[in-house]
Amino acid sequence: MTSVKLQPVPPLGPAIPKTPQAALALLLDEGVTWGDASLWLPALPEKSVDLFFTSPPYADQRAYSRIHPDRYVEWFLPFARAMYEATTDTGSMVINIKQRVAKDGPLKGQRHPYVFQLVLALQNMGWRWVEEYVWQKPNAIPGRFGPRTKDSFEHVFHFARGTKPYFDLNAIRVPYKTTPEEIERRKLDTNGRRSTAAGFGRDRVQTYSYGGADPGNVIPVSQTYNQHKGVAHTAPMPEGLAEFFVKAMTPVGGVVIDPFAGSGTTAVVARRLARRAGGLELHEEFAALAQERIALTTLDQAVS
Repeated sequence: MTSVKLQPVPPLGPAIPKTPQAALALLLDEGVTWGDASLWLPALPEKSVDLFFTSPPYADQRAYSRIHPDRYVEWFLPFARAMYEATTDTGSMVINIKQRVAKDGPLKGQRHPYVFQLVLALQNMGWRWVEEYVWQKPNAIPGRFGPRTKDSFEHVFHFARGTKPYFDLNAIRVPYKTTPEEIERRKLDTNGRRSTAAGFGRDRVQTYSYGGADPGNVIPVSQTYNQHKGVAHTAPMPEGLAEFFVKAMTPVGGVVIDPFAGSGTTAVVARRLARRAGGLELHEEFAALAQERIALTTLDQAVS
């Protein structure tokens, strides 16, 4: 596994193409581009991206990006504004983010509310808060500090630009948990709606006609611990998490951008699913490793 030692980040990185279409084309061509998202996102064409899917640096956590929770909202909002302008009318922004325990200040030792402050600020900006998902981590590592149990979940917030965002529930359906015999019995029931003391219940006639069940908004995906080929990023995103949202919120051929690309998971998964994908990574070393990973994945697909 390649070891990465981060170097000081240049203020600009590679030059941004002069036209918005050229800027987007470069991101989609490279997969992950070394660059500052605060400079690149405003350079993208208006209403050109179907999905911004990202896990931005969490507050006051990683050595490569120390952002105090007290100023996290102020730090993130310029990125959010630029993403809003670049999102299609049916497009979405999905953010995976984790709460923190305050290390100092009046909230020291408590959960800091910066995650929820960010949600409210994004709503005030004009983003429509569609849903909150829970990424449930079956293999979460125990924490070091009490009085609390280990963090075994993270938030994933879905925001949309317009009132009718693209969403394909059929693409993410899961196997039914009931028996095949019960499914066949239900298909014979022509009066699936049952009266209850509270009124009419839901119609169950169509429950098993979709080929799979609604997965719900709790997504169990095991955490990844630097297991990707050639990736030594300290916070790699598991592919299963990206796959869920790319499938649900973009059509085949749609444009997916990750402004905090890290190890390149979003681009790898989206390309595998026949989407056009690109990303931005502030640190040149991580961007280079992500490009290598994308190349290896493309080669594996070609061979198979």
